[in-house]
Amino acid sequence: MMTNILFCGYSYHTNGYHSQHRSGYPSYLLRLQTEGICEVVVKGKKMNLEKGDLLLIQPGDHYELLVKEGQISGDYHLVCEGDWVNEWWERNKKQNVSRIHIDEKLLSLWRQIMMEKRRPAANQDEELTSYLFRALCLFLERAVHETAPSFNRPYSVTRMMRYIEEHATQAFKLDDVAQHAGLSISRSVHLFKSTVGKTIIEYALEIRLASAVEQMKYTSMSLEQIAEDCGFGSYPYFHRVFHKKYGVAPGIYRRMELE
Repeated sequence: MMTNILFCGYSYHTNGYHSQHRSGYPSYLLRLQTEGICEVVVKGKKMNLEKGDLLLIQPGDHYELLVKEGQISGDYHLVCEGDWVNEWWERNKKQNVSRIHIDEKLLSLWRQIMMEKRRPAANQDEELTSYLFRALCLFLERAVHETAPSFNRPYSVTRMMRYIEEHATQAFKLDDVAQHAGLSISRSVHLFKSTVGKTIIEYALEIRLASAVEQMKYTSMSLEQIAEDCGFGSYPYFHRVFHKKYGVAPGIYRRMELE
């Protein structure tokens, strides 16, 4: 199922701006406020959007956008249509406005779609653009889910988990994790353990072990190389942690998997 991306871009307003679609917006609109403030009217409801507010509009929605004189407003936006986005929209209820954390990886996806759409038509790869768009939608969906008040863990813990997942195979300090979540070290350590059921280090080791197992199965790298590549620092430490988790030495485990 392909998606037709009609427009993808970034806007920055400093001198006021107004647009309206009283008879209904013609397509789907994804709009993320990244700077400043603006005012929108969606289906007759007036709202102010600030940094981190994600606006989702479906075809037929009454939509107006106003940036007042003297205000600044920056946003990424994408207009689209197609079978895939129809299915994505319908599979769960979409709020018109949700507050999410602005993640650089998310913005990078948005910018990549923008660059693909700027290419001359003959050089555009519609399949690649379609998959980038799907990834963007799924990132946005997860961001909305994880920042919702009803989510079963504090968003600061989710922020810590994402940081650990990204940096587990590198050397990091507890202070790095705490700063990423905007918490003190003591608060972050306590909150993480009480919410996740394991310590920050235990969670990092779990990710390192999973990465090591994948490399043992699907690469010819030596166990010493894998230990270093997955963030264990030394093979003896890797051996000790691995044996405690799986009950056998890494070399034996690898031979068992290859049989």
